[in-house]
Amino acid sequence: MSKPSRRVIRASEIGQFAYCPRAWYLGSVLGLPSANVADLEAGTETHRRHGRKVYLALVLQRVGIALAALGALALVLWAIARLGGG
Repeated sequence: MSKPSRRVIRASEIGQFAYCPRAWYLGSVLGLPSANVADLEAGTETHRRHGRKVYLALVLQRVGIALAALGALALVLWAIARLGGG
């Protein structure tokens, strides 16, 4: 008896199957190339660029939070020095 395949099914495949089972069968089962390879590659690159922008936004957000915390700390230290040290 043969062992069942453990192929991972991606979310995009499920979406493709829901949209058009025949297209899913031709590409995922038979391995036939898509007719719109250029569009798929352009979409992949668009997603890659978007991912880099999201990552940069996250880094900048964390830097902003750290700078705000440092500013608040400096304000507290200034207030202590101004009010308590005089």
